[in-house]
Amino acid sequence: MFNDRGETKADLAAYYGAVEAPLLATMGGRPVLLQRYPNGAGGPSFFQKRVPEKRPDWLQTAVVSTPNGTTSDALVAADLSHVLWAVNLGCLGFHPWAYHAATPDITDELRIDLDPSPGVTFDMVREGASVVKTLLDELGIAGFPKTTGSRGIHIYVNVAPGLDSYEVRAAAVALAREMERRRPDLMTWQWWKEERGTRVFIDYNQNAPHKTVFGAWGVRATEDARVSAPFTWDELPTVEIGDLTIATVPPRLAANGDPWAAMYD
Repeated sequence: MFNDRGETKADLAAYYGAVEAPLLATMGGRPVLLQRYPNGAGGPSFFQKRVPEKRPDWLQTAVVSTPNGTTSDALVAADLSHVLWAVNLGCLGFHPWAYHAATPDITDELRIDLDPSPGVTFDMVREGASVVKTLLDELGIAGFPKTTGSRGIHIYVNVAPGLDSYEVRAAAVALAREMERRRPDLMTWQWWKEERGTRVFIDYNQNAPHKTVFGAWGVRATEDARVSAPFTWDELPTVEIGDLTIATVPPRLAANGDPWAAMYD
């Protein structure tokens, strides 16, 4: 799967086995969008929402819809076997929906996506995450950060039952506007790229209906096999994206435990 590094599909499967507990704690029971790399991480990829018609009888799926009204039978991350089935198809990481398959009308996560515009450093993204945490602390809301595996940071917030995706998106818009009001030099909620400048964009539309984001513990198609890894707020000043790979994350998890454990209490 990672030709330059030497890891195989079996190594990727072993990685997901090593992070099974926290992976399924965050993704278990959710429909997931697959991003497949049939020729390995260095080759072309494609997104797959609809599972193949020829599939094992035991495979769990859920009907997901798109804004234009079409539907697909998406894979449900029911257990490790479902994850490994997708890995065998060349899937590196997973993009979960913000609801569980059993309750598709109940959005239970708000996902704050801190997306660096061109010229924005990771230190600026860290600072933006700190601004978000300050607001969440003021509101008495717990946020759970992770690296995106690319250049940004995601912060997840549990949502109490009763809200749909439109209401959750509205909350994300309000948060994004407040972030720009507090730090207009650092953060922006402006949708048009030419209006963002060299600032951290809070991509509120990641909470729009039918949207997915790259999931926690997923592996990116980078040369260093980077992971979208949860971390604690105490680690924010020192966390480095390049340090979190399929080789380093399992021993880190074994030594320190799941940074998001409190999210599931």
